[in-house]
Amino acid sequence: MVAAKADGGDAGTVAELLNNHVGNIYLAGRSQGGVGATASVVEKLKAGVSPASTRGLPLFVATDQEGGSVQVLRGPGFLPIPAALDQGKSSPEQLRADARNWGSELLQAGVNVDLAPVLDTVPSPEFASSNKPIGAFQREYGFTPAEVSEHGNAMAAGLRDAGVAPVVKHFPGMGRVSLNTDVSANVRDAETTRTDPYLAPFKAAIDGGLRWVMISNAYYDKIDPDHMAPFSPVIMRSMLRADAGFTGIIVSDDLCNAVQLSPWSAGDRATNFIAAGGTMALCADTASVRVMYARVLERAKNDPDFRKAVDAAALTVLQVKAGQ
Repeated sequence: MVAAKADGGDAGTVAELLNNHVGNIYLAGRSQGGVGATASVVEKLKAGVSPASTRGLPLFVATDQEGGSVQVLRGPGFLPIPAALDQGKSSPEQLRADARNWGSELLQAGVNVDLAPVLDTVPSPEFASSNKPIGAFQREYGFTPAEVSEHGNAMAAGLRDAGVAPVVKHFPGMGRVSLNTDVSANVRDAETTRTDPYLAPFKAAIDGGLRWVMISNAYYDKIDPDHMAPFSPVIMRSMLRADAGFTGIIVSDDLCNAVQLSPWSAGDRATNFIAAGGTMALCADTASVRVMYARVLERAKNDPDFRKAVDAAALTVLQVKAGQ
């Protein structure tokens, strides 16, 4: 899944990648153009893809439409969405109804996947400002797993009611860290365990039939201290697949521009993620996608076990695109 500028500024570059069998995009940055302008951007991207490269398969078109400071698409036709902490003050029923409206706007704009809701639990209001990726931006639905689960999953249900796939994030949780993996290295969670109560919102989403989970870029010292989450078979294969029974798409957080991943080459980031059990590598840098694609293809040709992991990931994406 490759980033495309929400204002359409790099549509030609992204369309070229789509013709090399990259089947998923997400609208990044910020746009004030509204529903109509966004729909035009999406149609331009789709029009640049040849039938031979897609075989009629639809693109997943995603964006980050959480609310508050994390709302990529604005302007005519897009309601302003409150931050998750404010969404959590509504009743679950009202939030679900609101989320259906927000999802309907996305669908009208050609977006069928929302990289939301955040199901990370921040331990307390007092810690929130110190939690740079989540609490500092009021991206949490509350300060207990029960609150987060009730309201975060109401948001997810409303999106699904509208026909948009929600992506819960950032498994197994970013609410206890201090630093942000986008701008800092060696970000670690020293508390979360494999059976942690803070996993409950994610498990509820999976039990409810959700088909997408985004992986955090942090290390988890009590789970797999030697591998950050996107390179951890324990987190993806054992916790998500085996423990939680998840069969859908495990999508990475950004593997390309995040400072947390700076020690690894672009190619190694993609192959490590897939080898560890990841399904869909998300990349915010179009130039890196070509390198990642080439490295994955090369390793798949020479490593039978890795090829099986690639095939399994591709099949999972195809099944979800088919509504399974």
